[in-house]
Amino acid sequence: MKVMHYTLDQLNRISTDAFVAALSGIFEHSPWVAEIAAAQRPYADIDTLDRTMSQAVETAGEARQLALINAHPELAGKAAVRGELTEESTREQSGAGLDQCTQQEFDTLVRLNDAYRVKFGFPFILAVRGYDRHGIIANFEARVNNSRADELRTSLDQIYRIARFRLDDLIDA
Repeated sequence: MKVMHYTLDQLNRISTDAFVAALSGIFEHSPWVAEIAAAQRPYADIDTLDRTMSQAVETAGEARQLALINAHPELAGKAAVRGELTEESTREQSGAGLDQCTQQEFDTLVRLNDAYRVKFGFPFILAVRGYDRHGIIANFEARVNNSRADELRTSLDQIYRIARFRLDDLIDA
């Protein structure tokens, strides 16, 4: 699918509804982040827009942060198998080769997804761009041993990385 591209100037000038629609995929199934950012326009640069959106999440409180984390799909999980991922998640997971897992790799990811969700109560989040399947599995195996507080922080930091990648893909310099 073709990804729409905007200049920052276009995003600064379009209606609030159009802005929210354009940036609704930056934070997975959480258009409220774009709504907050829309109210703070205009943006001088993409870094300021990125910081504003991340700050909206940082100050949203744990309940809303957990809802955002839980809006993300499991890596190579049921939603991927059923073809129910967002366009952004489909591109990201395919780009990391998760759509080409061997049966053993897939089984390992299913086991890790289950163990992680049982331990932490939310899905494993990783900005997979730049990783291959082996690196993703190694990262997953290491992080499943962390504390819940560490994983909540790491998950949010990974979401911010994902969001920045998505902003860079959406906005032409």
